[in-house]
Amino acid sequence: MLVSGIKSKPVYSPLRADTSGRYHWMLGVGVGAAPLLRVLAELRTLKPDALSATRVLYTPGATIDAATDVDSATSVAPAVDAGSFAAAGVAETRWFADEHSLLAACRTVLETAFMGTRLYVAGPESFIGLAMQQSLEFNLNPDEIRAEECGSRARRVWCVHCRRIAEQVTTNIVRCPGCERWLLVRDHYSRRLAAYMGVMVDAEAPGELPPIRTVFQ
Repeated sequence: MLVSGIKSKPVYSPLRADTSGRYHWMLGVGVGAAPLLRVLAELRTLKPDALSATRVLYTPGATIDAATDVDSATSVAPAVDAGSFAAAGVAETRWFADEHSLLAACRTVLETAFMGTRLYVAGPESFIGLAMQQSLEFNLNPDEIRAEECGSRARRVWCVHCRRIAEQVTTNIVRCPGCERWLLVRDHYSRRLAAYMGVMVDAEAPGELPPIRTVFQ
């Protein structure tokens, strides 16, 4: 069964500006634009010079096919006006059609990042987990990364039996896309995998499944 209060489940605090940083990179998905704009307002008040060293990577979060231009802002309807970040005075804003494209660009950014870089991430927990997993690969310290969860609560689920990932899971039980076992979505979270654990729910009584409910919206 689902167990609340497991210590491995991430807890995210509201984003705040880190004025000790020299470079500020912001990643946002959908309604994650609002926390990023709030941080920009704080920087403008506390350290206005920091805006010239601030860059934003943003996507409304739509899913597109592989043939779509990954930098296209016309294939999706943005959650904020295209000029919102520019009006805040940041050095650069890049718009992406989906989360995958944004994270690919973020990897390129991190490959050339300097000491003093601060990373701000705002969006669904699944996106935050992937962004933090990626940033830790490049040896950013945890205190250099800030995240605020907002938007969909759908989970990434890692099958402990075949090691496949099920994306965008909203139910307490999901069928593994790899081995096709029915998995119970646990609250146990792995930062290394950026996913929750999924374990076979009918191991003792094959075919007998508890009610499937939508619990992560």
